[in-house]
Amino acid sequence: MKLIVTGATGQLGGLVVRHLLRKVPASHIVGVARHLEKASALMELGIEVRQGEYRDPESLSHAFADGTKLLFISSSEQDDPSRVVQHAHVVKAARDAGIKHIAYTSFAFAEDNPLALVHLTTEHAIRTTTIPYTFLRNGGYAEFFIHSSLKANVENGTIFTNAGQGKVNAVSRSDLALAAATVLTEEGHKNKEYNLVSCHPWSFDDLAEALSEIAGKSVVHRSVSFEEEKSLLVRSGMPEAYAERTAYVYTAIAEGKMARTTDDLVKLIGYETPMKELVGKALQG
Repeated sequence: MKLIVTGATGQLGGLVVRHLLRKVPASHIVGVARHLEKASALMELGIEVRQGEYRDPESLSHAFADGTKLLFISSSEQDDPSRVVQHAHVVKAARDAGIKHIAYTSFAFAEDNPLALVHLTTEHAIRTTTIPYTFLRNGGYAEFFIHSSLKANVENGTIFTNAGQGKVNAVSRSDLALAAATVLTEEGHKNKEYNLVSCHPWSFDDLAEALSEIAGKSVVHRSVSFEEEKSLLVRSGMPEAYAERTAYVYTAIAEGKMARTTDDLVKLIGYETPMKELVGKALQG
């Protein structure tokens, strides 16, 4: 059995490999990376690493050779038409290599999200191959909101966002990686779709409360306008384009677009890392 993991040197792919090592021997895992020089840590773990580039179909043919199951982590390309082409290369290469099962990292509740058209297109392409599939419809990463920069919020006693009272259904990247490793190593997941989001969506008021409890210092959440939030982020050193994107994410939260929930993740891996635990780890980092 060969379990092929694309994006193996990325944050999600690297975590998947480490979860897989707790379930199967290293000899069963193949990591695919754009740049082999970045894969030394995986090689030291006994993982075979092959060069593969979504823009280069020939490299994918070699990377997927003799593979049994494939974890296809979606491209980080920002241009959607380019992503569609890249994803088509991956799907065709998987079919031609004789892959028996494709697990694809899609987007939560994709049918209802106009920004998820690339993922829906890719899901359709995978279905056309008739290869058994599992669509891992991942929600947002909790690490987008919960990270070491929260230490500054503890120091000044305030979190500013334009998210209002909106709820966040994001979960930890490690939980999502474990879900992928579980699908690759267990039976019963063929031709299924999982919306992998938090069972317990939280607000930024909840986040401030968790910070206060863990740090032993009062932290409050204050709502501001879109423009105020963007300005605050830029003044903190964030590039303007990223600051604007972040403010738009907060707007989506305020509008309730990140509050929808399912228990798919807990059913798949048996638990969900609590927000408060993630906050504690972030403050220690």
